[in-house]
Amino acid sequence: METLFYIAAAVTILATLRVITHVHAVHALLYLVVALIALSLIFYLLGAQFAAALEIIIYGGAIMVLFIFVVMLLGPLAVEQERTWFSLSAWIGPSILALVLLGEVGYLIASGDHPTMAVAEPRQKAISIALYGPYIIGVELASMLLLPGLIGAYHLGRRLSSEARSC
Repeated sequence: METLFYIAAAVTILATLRVITHVHAVHALLYLVVALIALSLIFYLLGAQFAAALEIIIYGGAIMVLFIFVVMLLGPLAVEQERTWFSLSAWIGPSILALVLLGEVGYLIASGDHPTMAVAEPRQKAISIALYGPYIIGVELASMLLLPGLIGAYHLGRRLSSEARSC
């Protein structure tokens, strides 16, 4: 179990380094998806199954779709440039790291050695009461930061028309 943790941690670190150092935004987003999935496997191995599920559903799914949507919206690309970004070579690195994670999950399923939680299993009602009770300000502030960030990214990345440039 400890070995699986270190393998998942190494995949997370490698994928995160590729996110930071990669030139193309779409390739970096592919590595970010792998890093988030590896992080959810770490949560699972530590016994936080609910956090692992949230990591995949919220970050790996919804927010990554938003990131890819914003990248595609802000940077209208030529067809040739899109072909080079989505070439087979762009998928080799993320695929290798994802296969390592898939091997870990397969090993966990085959061995039947599932991590147990040291504390009582959290219930969804208790989590929602905590989030929308004493932590409501933090939740609302985090949600209010998303829209201005998206609007700011749009204004930074938009192309000005010839009329707007002449003013």
